[in-house]
Amino acid sequence: MTDLSASTELMEKFILNENLRKHCYAVAAVMKSYALKLNEDSERWAVTGILHDLDWEKFPDTHPNTAVPILKEAGYDDEIIEAILGHAYPERTDVPRTSNLSKYLFACDEITGFVTAYSYMKPGGLDDVEVKSIKKKMKDKAFARNVNREDILKGAEEIGIVFEDHLENVIGAMKNDPKVNSK
Repeated sequence: MTDLSASTELMEKFILNENLRKHCYAVAAVMKSYALKLNEDSERWAVTGILHDLDWEKFPDTHPNTAVPILKEAGYDDEIIEAILGHAYPERTDVPRTSNLSKYLFACDEITGFVTAYSYMKPGGLDDVEVKSIKKKMKDKAFARNVNREDILKGAEEIGIVFEDHLENVIGAMKNDPKVNSK
């Protein structure tokens, strides 16, 4: 199953919190953007992004493991499920990131949360976010303290992209997606 519309419906069934939904939309938008750059299946990558936190709201202590039976029952394949499990490796699962899909999901997860949090401080929202501002704000450990800065840097490293270029890609994809950058 790689239908984005059906996947969005599934995500919205399990996630009621608007901020968490927006995070899933952001990860999906960045995943889709990277898929297009890499000649990958953009809908498949967006589906993985939209579903990556499917169980977070209802089952935070067992996330993402609790999502597995839900995803299997809905017909998602092993690569998507492994990518979702891999985005929490090794803290929560024993599934390492081996595929491009899993590496990019990990690289897009924390950084989208940080960019979103920063955008709330700006009068123009995402439209006012710049790479240099995000880099500077990452040094402020009190800001968005639940976002793991080491994982943000590790994500760019795992996909083999210079951090500043990764930030530029993430910000650009988020700015260009109407579900993420709604005015």
